[in-house]
Amino acid sequence: MAWISRILHRSGASGFGYASTAHEVTDGLDLSGLTVLVTGVNSGLGLETARVLALRGARVLGAARTRDKAEIVTASLGNGALPLECELSEPASVRACVADVRALGVPLDVLMCNAGIMALPERTLRYGQELQFLTNHIGHFMLVSGLLDVLSEHARVVVLSSSAHAWAPPGGIQFDDLTLERSYSPNVAYGQSKLANLLFARGLAQRFSGTSKSANGVHPGVIATNLWRSSAALRLAMPVASLFLKDVHQGAATQCYVATHPSLAGVSGRYFVDCNEAHTSGPGRDPALAERLWEVSERIVAKV
Repeated sequence: MAWISRILHRSGASGFGYASTAHEVTDGLDLSGLTVLVTGVNSGLGLETARVLALRGARVLGAARTRDKAEIVTASLGNGALPLECELSEPASVRACVADVRALGVPLDVLMCNAGIMALPERTLRYGQELQFLTNHIGHFMLVSGLLDVLSEHARVVVLSSSAHAWAPPGGIQFDDLTLERSYSPNVAYGQSKLANLLFARGLAQRFSGTSKSANGVHPGVIATNLWRSSAALRLAMPVASLFLKDVHQGAATQCYVATHPSLAGVSGRYFVDCNEAHTSGPGRDPALAERLWEVSERIVAKV
């Protein structure tokens, strides 16, 4: 298995790679005075991201589906960490979270759109939307849109997409059947939501043009976290997949790198894998598709 180790520990142009950890990519950084909002803070990548960024001195606003879950994490972080309730599939909860953040009266330096759900076995609708699309994209779209004017001058928005964005329907977002009523596949639905995440980052980057703010999409890698809980196929594949899976320390590396590394100041509208810039599918770099998604998302938000 030595060849596997050599491949996994290879570094890219950034000096980091597949096996780099969140600790390693933030080594030596002083984030004191920065405020970071992380969704999905109670487990997996969100928990590791919050822990490492707090360790480097950042103040973490930790958002979870319930305040109790968020409090468990933020109580251990120090640096004035605060818990937030934000159930991304419930518009009222997202709007309340936005109001809570705004009431703090502090600028956000990093907004980490980390939380998500994956591969629901059956088509599930809520507020007239397919649940993965609603949770992974619309919830974060509402959150970020509501906080745009409290972002600091050099703020970074990091949106967790996935290489699974390539699983989206042919042509990208299926606007004429956004809820996948005609044909539902767990992976296709997940892929569509992850493509939406990537296109959202692209749309944000366009709107940040001419400023020092940035927005980027990331693929954290394949990690056995709670995200797998809905996928029987992924759980069955675990014995073989475990040879290649990242742990949470490695999985959180790319988002921490994109959120904090000085070398990425001003870098926006890109997609990162293993702490290095990477290519996306064709639809993932289509500016017209990003703009159409933005317009459709605004219409959905106005109704929910």
